[in-house]
Amino acid sequence: MPFFNSSAPTLHHASKTVRLRTRSTDTPIQLSTFAAPLIPHFHANPLLFNGHLQTFWTAAKPHDPFVVHYARRHFTHPVDGGHFAVDFVVPEFPASQASGDLPERTRHMLPTEEEALGAEDNRPMLVALHGLSGGSHEVCVVNARGCAKSTITSKQLFNARWTSDVREVVKYLRRVFPNRPLYGIGFSLGANILTNYLGEEGAECELCAAVVCSNPWDLMINHKALMRSWLGREIYSKVMGTNMRALFEQHFEQLVKDDRIDVEAVRRGRHLHEFDRDLTAKVFGYQTVGEYYRDASSTDSLLKVRVPLLVLHARDDPIAVDEAVPYDEAAANPYVFMAVTDGGGHLSWFESDGGRWFAKPICNFLTAFESDVVGVLPAVDWSEPVIEGAAEGNGHFDASQSKKTI
Repeated sequence: MPFFNSSAPTLHHASKTVRLRTRSTDTPIQLSTFAAPLIPHFHANPLLFNGHLQTFWTAAKPHDPFVVHYARRHFTHPVDGGHFAVDFVVPEFPASQASGDLPERTRHMLPTEEEALGAEDNRPMLVALHGLSGGSHEVCVVNARGCAKSTITSKQLFNARWTSDVREVVKYLRRVFPNRPLYGIGFSLGANILTNYLGEEGAECELCAAVVCSNPWDLMINHKALMRSWLGREIYSKVMGTNMRALFEQHFEQLVKDDRIDVEAVRRGRHLHEFDRDLTAKVFGYQTVGEYYRDASSTDSLLKVRVPLLVLHARDDPIAVDEAVPYDEAAANPYVFMAVTDGGGHLSWFESDGGRWFAKPICNFLTAFESDVVGVLPAVDWSEPVIEGAAEGNGHFDASQSKKTI
């Protein structure tokens, strides 16, 4: 990345993307036409001139100026009985009301709040999935099992293929907020999980649109890329492995009940793939870590996504490496619009003004989609005339239709 860098991201999409019925245009427009103006230039901070510096600054920088408060609701999965936590963004509350057993600025949701949680309004809601361990939209954050000081009651944490919890949350939100448009966003490993979820749901997905940032896509390619460089092997992989072993120790009493786990092997490990080999793969029934990585990768799921999806990626990302990005698959799916910057690191994108670039296209896309889009129609042969309502009744998003309940 040049020392003083201000560049337009490269855009990747099908030659004919899905069409959007909008309030601002008389005829449907392509997703690519709609999204392209919403992607601003990236003005990289000249002091953070490569992906490593950008990524390191994410961990070293002072706290963000935006302070968010959460109320936590606990869910029990109906199949395996496992508990997982969802944090709902709430108005600011005094520090004295925060719960000591939860992360900063988080409190347990009161029973009266849970009872009153449902609403008939049509305000949009954003479902967010975080990474490996850690606008006008209302937001709820789906915490992976065991993360963010959540407790577990099953003998497992989470994996990159585990979409069941987010599916239960979406069903719950659709039930208690029957009129609210639902959107999804995923970061890093959460982006991989969200993409897998979108692919599994296909045209039946309850989300109107989604965004994924810094998705690792192919876990085996990323593992090999990390292990062939000193920084990848001794810094990134070890830090992520250490974080996962800390989760193991935090939930040791529950996890050790699984006799497939060799506790000493887990504790001896240093790198992320060793943790996945000694715990994740075994707990979730994979014979090898390679089988787990191949199954959990979201590249093939991208082809099955059937809601408009904005993908953000930095070519110099040292963790979700560029060689793993499915450019061909993005160009093959008319529901996908990908924006790629030369720099930005892993979930970093720090700009010269101190802000972070990725917040701009995300907010632009979700705000414009919610305020302007009233329906999504499939891609067609553009030599034929566009027929309004051609997608009626086929499961594609139409704002004029009431949301189905589950």
